[in-house]
Amino acid sequence: MTDTLTIARPDDWHLHLRDGAMLRAVLPETARHFARAIIMPNLVPPVVTGAQAAAYRDRILSALPADANFTPLMTLYLTEETDADDVAAAHESGLISAVKLYPAGATTNSASGVQVFDRVRGVFERMAEIGLPLCVHGEVTEPEIDIFDREAVFIDRVLDPIRRTTPGLRVVMEHITTSDAVEYVQGVESGLGATITTHHLVINRNHILVGGIRPHYYCLPVAKREIHRQALVAAATSGDARFFLGTDSAPHTDDNKESACGCAGCFTAPNTMSILAEVFERENALERLEGFASRHGPTFYGLPANTETLTLTRGAPVSYPSHIDSAEGSVTVFDPGFPLHWRVTT
Repeated sequence: MTDTLTIARPDDWHLHLRDGAMLRAVLPETARHFARAIIMPNLVPPVVTGAQAAAYRDRILSALPADANFTPLMTLYLTEETDADDVAAAHESGLISAVKLYPAGATTNSASGVQVFDRVRGVFERMAEIGLPLCVHGEVTEPEIDIFDREAVFIDRVLDPIRRTTPGLRVVMEHITTSDAVEYVQGVESGLGATITTHHLVINRNHILVGGIRPHYYCLPVAKREIHRQALVAAATSGDARFFLGTDSAPHTDDNKESACGCAGCFTAPNTMSILAEVFERENALERLEGFASRHGPTFYGLPANTETLTLTRGAPVSYPSHIDSAEGSVTVFDPGFPLHWRVTT
């Protein structure tokens, strides 16, 4: 059995850092292990212009620990008023790495998202011209659509039409949760990738609901049936370069999670690499962890893999703090529900 695994330092291709006191509390947890991360723009107010993205990047960099080596990869929040010229200028300057599409009302702080997709067709066309990826939260929001079906319906009603009407647009399906999404990505030869979260590799919907509601397992898109979790594990561990890590680590204070209308999100930044090593080992696929966590994402985004390395060592179970403290309140760290034998040692 392998006891030591050294990989290129990983990146996180979907991350929530929030702002202010929460940013300062959670950023070190990501910067400890990850070299780069795609930063989500759903602040209040959202990051919709190049100027706002530059200001947010500066706040992130000022919150970094002095010894950290971490690069935030910024994104813009797509609205129906987004200026294609501003998007192109931000991309040309190297400021942004993607634009994020939130269907209005789909998830946390998404009220400013898109309702009528034809209104952003010009932005999509400019993005296709300049090679700027579109990251999509892939769920419809119509109330008559069951929450467990919203990803599959989004593929048919929204994503596939967008891709067909905008040839050349490069798309990342973020935090996929279904076998439908896996099969859709596998059916496309180029221009389409998908991120898979740590927690969706571990939990299904029973973990949220059986024996009582567990708010710290509640996320959006919500975890689905066990057959879908198995499909995600198979895709992540397959070596297929179209699938790569995006943790969607999303901190909320415990007061906001454990309430009558609890927030969606799992905070996985501290222990993601230990959890992933456990998942990949169970699938006899440890040799493919580097591809999923460190190489497939940079390839899709046209970036080099990191030259620094990260080493995991197998041994006695490692423990992580159950909570991270912030000036806004305590944040619960995701509990995978099984022992973690792999620890990051360098």
